Amino acid sequence: MTKLSFFYFSLLFTGLIPFFLHAQNNSGYTFKTSGNPIFRHKYTADPAALVYKDKMYIYAGHDECPAPDNYYRMNEWLVFSSSDMETWTEHAVPLRTSDFEWAKGDAWASQVIERNGKFYWYVTVEHKKGGKSIGVAVADSPIGPFKDARGSALITNDMTQETKISWDDIDPTVFIDTDGQAYLIWGNTQCYMMKLKENMIEGDGPIIPVNLPRYTEAPWIHKHKNLYYLSYASEFPEKIAYATSKNIEGPWEYRGILNELSGNSNTNHQAIVEFKGKWYFIYHNGGADVNGGSFRRSVCIDYLYYNRDGSIKRIQMTSEGVKPIK
Repeated sequence: MTKLSFFYFSLLFTGLIPFFLHAQNNSGYTFKTSGNPIFRHKYTADPAALVYKDKMYIYAGHDECPAPDNYYRMNEWLVFSSSDMETWTEHAVPLRTSDFEWAKGDAWASQVIERNGKFYWYVTVEHKKGGKSIGVAVADSPIGPFKDARGSALITNDMTQETKISWDDIDPTVFIDTDGQAYLIWGNTQCYMMKLKENMIEGDGPIIPVNLPRYTEAPWIHKHKNLYYLSYASEFPEKIAYATSKNIEGPWEYRGILNELSGNSNTNHQAIVEFKGKWYFIYHNGGADVNGGSFRRSVCIDYLYYNRDGSIKRIQMTSEGVKPIK
């Protein structure tokens, strides 16, 4: 066997052949998925989902670490779209940390939301002055291109004093309630909430600590019927727990664990959305190949079901994933 043949065989054996074949041409790359993880040609992490018109968009961080590096090497975010949960399109890279002049790297967890025909992307980055911060980008399309909406950070480390760590201002999630009020929720070791003005790029009131048991990071808020659901990564290694409330500002009732440890990944990060009549639980693990793990993660999707009392059934993580929508 030649060295080149052995190289191709090694890629195929480890599950990395899609990474090699498509790494140089990912703009408008359309493919079909078959089970979990759903994206196998690139490492993807910290998924957030947006349902807009007849498509689901998944926004994810991009783990760029080659084995055997063990570090969160992340410089850009990715976006994928699908109308049937089987055929997906990866669009051109819509946003990089370099698009924020005040940031110096670390494209960590994020979320996109639509308001008044514009799309606002809330992201975690490392500030040039130190500490994790939250920025906002804006676009006229869910696939971008996005640009810095403020020219400065929305949340900086000196604005939150509940903890003394420099990385408590991470993992933003945003929710627009039925009355039109928008809320930003974020935080590591301490969860925070702040109202947003209608322009979506300014705070509208004080930062309020949210008390949640066993909270670590990765908040996500959604509403089903008359209940608000606040799910989050709990403890470390991370599981996903959740709490419910009849008021978005609390108090929150702890409801238990949603899914267990995410395989060989120490982190766990979820999005919960309804799409074409079904509820989906979107998360990451390290299962793309034998060199996966905490720094080479991959997005997965499984179904989410509610009990009659409004509680959520424990998530069943599967290799089969979800079925195509006919």
